[in-house]
Amino acid sequence: MSGAGLLHRRVALTGSVLGAVLVALDGTVLTIAQPALQRDLGASLAQVQWTSTGYLIAVASLLVFAGRLGDRYGHRQLFAYGMLGFAAASAGIGFAPGVGWVIGLRIAQGVCGALLQPATLGMLRAAYPPDRLGMPIALRTSAIGVAAAAGPLIGGVLTAHLGWRSVFFLGVLPAVAIALLVLLVRDREPAARPRTAGLDPGGALLLGSALACLVTALVAVPGRSAGAVLATGGACAAGAAFVVHERRTAHPLLSPALLASPVVAAALGILLSASAALFGTLFTATYFMQDVLGLDPLDTALRMLPTALCMVLAAPLSAVLLRRFGARATTSAGMALMAAGVFGFGRLDTSATRLAIGACALAMGTGFGTVMVSATEVLVRRAAPGEAGVAGGLQQTAMNVGPTLGVATATTLLASGTDFVASMGVTLTVLAALVVAVGATALRLPGGTRAAAEVPRPTTE
Repeated sequence: MSGAGLLHRRVALTGSVLGAVLVALDGTVLTIAQPALQRDLGASLAQVQWTSTGYLIAVASLLVFAGRLGDRYGHRQLFAYGMLGFAAASAGIGFAPGVGWVIGLRIAQGVCGALLQPATLGMLRAAYPPDRLGMPIALRTSAIGVAAAAGPLIGGVLTAHLGWRSVFFLGVLPAVAIALLVLLVRDREPAARPRTAGLDPGGALLLGSALACLVTALVAVPGRSAGAVLATGGACAAGAAFVVHERRTAHPLLSPALLASPVVAAALGILLSASAALFGTLFTATYFMQDVLGLDPLDTALRMLPTALCMVLAAPLSAVLLRRFGARATTSAGMALMAAGVFGFGRLDTSATRLAIGACALAMGTGFGTVMVSATEVLVRRAAPGEAGVAGGLQQTAMNVGPTLGVATATTLLASGTDFVASMGVTLTVLAALVVAVGATALRLPGGTRAAAEVPRPTTE
């Protein structure tokens, strides 16, 4: 490989890793800073919740369309502009005079996050050969795990010593720096990038509406409000209209070949269920350890630290396993570990020891890190180069909707009983069963190195 090609590859990997880290870090530090933000701005609890919900709705509804924009105009450009916008919105929140400004800027931040997140995978798909994607994706996954582990600690320190506004200034300079680097190091062969047929704005609007309604419904489900029913109806109506539109339009947003692939469907389902189970369990575990075992937030975080650490360590190992055993065996093993960890945590009670909690956290982190790399690698690799952004958008959509689904499921099931420990057992059994059921679809994934190397050739119009 030429020196220029190697430089472009390194810049793509650096941008992908740092972009994913900054987005992950932003979400974790915000959670820690929200109580101080509420007190300082005199906001209500509902307003503070909208600082997260508004972001989630914006990002989830635009991810796939943003991926299509990257496929058409270039992932590097979209990534850089998304990062600059993300940095500008972060700085604006740091200077916000009221909670209304914070909510509005968080929505703007969600729009920019939607632009850059699919591009973090699209850049890798464009820079690396299909059979070499495993390790770059693994490094990206490990970095996200580091951010997830370090975020609460960094957020706590900054909020305690410099105030909640400081957490939003944290990533501004790094975001600007990596955006400028990606813009300056240009691809010398832009003409070689495949062109997608069209943007399909009608399909993007319908899909975005369906996903926005779905996220709204999931957020509202625990309260059993009328809004949840209306949002669910809206999601179904918009989803049905999207299917009809995609069948009739000449250039659909989602390629029929991509959607018809059982491998792609399996990978998306696996990512959705795994992220739902992990975050639903973490949500439940937090209340169990603080309200039942009487631990403080720091002790709680330390006991669940193996989840993030094992995710970091499992990601590069899974890339090696992928090349040796294929996606089918690697993903199946990861899902089995996840199910064991979630189910095991559901069997804990007031006598739970540090070792028992750590063992469950270890299994969940190892399983999730493995699944995230293997399923993502399959999903992005199976897409033709001209659809890498859409594939990345689908992956990011699953990873954004999954946690919301898991927390909504956990909240609803926990509220249905009077004894928390008993309700926790039911909740985590349901989540573990979801992992087992969806994990069976891993049998559709490539079974070995030869099958894993098969990549659909891009079609020409």
